Amino acid sequence: MDIRRSLSNHAGPRRSPHEVLRRLAERVAPGTRPEDPVRELEERVAGLLGKDSALFFPSGTMAQQVALRVHAERTGRHAFAGHPQSHLHVWENQGYSAVHGLRFHPAGDRNALLGLEDLEAVREPLAAVVIELPQRDIGGQLPSLEDLAAQTRWARENGARAHCDGARLWEAQTGFDVTLAEIAGLFDTVYVSLYKGLEGARGAVLAGDGATIEHAAVWRRRLGGSIADAWPLAAIALMGMDENLPRMVEFRDHARALAEAINAGGFAHTVPESPATPLFHVHLPMSREQAQRAARNLEEQAGITLFLYARSNPDPRRCSFEISVGINALEFTPREVAELIRGLPSRV
Repeated sequence: MDIRRSLSNHAGPRRSPHEVLRRLAERVAPGTRPEDPVRELEERVAGLLGKDSALFFPSGTMAQQVALRVHAERTGRHAFAGHPQSHLHVWENQGYSAVHGLRFHPAGDRNALLGLEDLEAVREPLAAVVIELPQRDIGGQLPSLEDLAAQTRWARENGARAHCDGARLWEAQTGFDVTLAEIAGLFDTVYVSLYKGLEGARGAVLAGDGATIEHAAVWRRRLGGSIADAWPLAAIALMGMDENLPRMVEFRDHARALAEAINAGGFAHTVPESPATPLFHVHLPMSREQAQRAARNLEEQAGITLFLYARSNPDPRRCSFEISVGINALEFTPREVAELIRGLPSRV
């Protein structure tokens, strides 16, 4: 199938190996040593987040599990709390339990942001509180900075560590009127992804104080994450930091324009109505099966990827899908996206 354009940030021509390698070849100097990109990446992320140290990991799944394992060992506790739709719980086969023997305590309503009162209702000692910024599975919503500060302060006052699931922290920063370092300063550890908004091939970075990151390095090795020749992953991520980070506000503004056009059409609606970040959900009056069939037909007929998969809804007559705006999505005008969505029923 010839996909010529993609609204999805995780697909399309820019992700092809040939295109990535072409762009990378223009940026890697002849004198670059294999260890240089990894070191530069770790130092750059630590500096942006205002942390003492940072460590490259081959995946975010490993980085976050290591962070929780370290916090558990350093506090002598084995439970952590977070949103019921935490990525750690929903998308990773409960690796925190299977590999590390940790317990997850879901706090609050699965369809609302985590609140201070939700944490106060937790009655067991916690090693850590995990806060995902933005909360992907409820449409990329963000807490206020005041709520965020109150929640991380509660964690420390109760002997726990505050950990940021910042897979999309680069995007989340556009929803706050503060720097990345000021957001990260509320947390003991912060994980950032290298392949989502940065369009990297794979990988993650965990940042924190020096002692915690040294401890994390031990677990990275134990889990097989100290890979040799990680330089291509780091170099591609650095390319994304140069090209994409300065455009995050542009991506957010385009997301808002897309959402406005979609909502004005009357067929579908977005959550949030006006996105705080480049990420939001589109809710459709169609079943999940119908929407996915229509999306596949759109790819076959027009070479356009509108979304990768649809999410089910308690009402089987409805579903939703995610839009995460990056360079791919800038190729689509708000009117075009609204018309493509409104035309889905005709493609079933």
